[in-house]
Amino acid sequence: MATNRKLGKTTDIRLAMLKTQVSDLMLNGKIETTEARAKEVKAIADSLISLAIKEKDNFETVDVKVSKAKLDSKGNKVTELVKSKNGKEYLRVVKETTTEKRQKDMPSRLNARRKMMTKLNKVKDENGKNIDLTAKLFNEIAPKYEGRVGGYTRILKLGQRRGDAAEVVILQLV
Repeated sequence: MATNRKLGKTTDIRLAMLKTQVSDLMLNGKIETTEARAKEVKAIADSLISLAIKEKDNFETVDVKVSKAKLDSKGNKVTELVKSKNGKEYLRVVKETTTEKRQKDMPSRLNARRKMMTKLNKVKDENGKNIDLTAKLFNEIAPKYEGRVGGYTRILKLGQRRGDAAEVVILQLV
């Protein structure tokens, strides 16, 4: 019976560690870790990439009405003076309505996106902006591996670590 490696950790710590390492692998393209951890991360990463390849074109483009605040040349919101029912004046932000084309996931792609989000952490860049790893999987990584049947990651052995003689490897996307 095939089971997961325990890696000397409790379940919640192990799952959090694997989630972090898979997220780092998808974000940076390679990570340096021990061999046992790399083998676990490789299995998760390969399944996520194959799921992304399967569902990458499963969406439709729809027109969506969007209401946004009108901005002036400096990027500030445009306001207008308005009287309320009881006679008091206040400033109201001027809104403008436009239509935008957006991608709407089909049900199976939405399910795939949710599965990916359970295996990946939320990641921020150095400026503090959120990075959508599921979008990166669908838009960048899946087209790169489209013609390939498995084997999306590679393990390169570096040798033993000095402190505990653990086998250190580099896990990278091919």
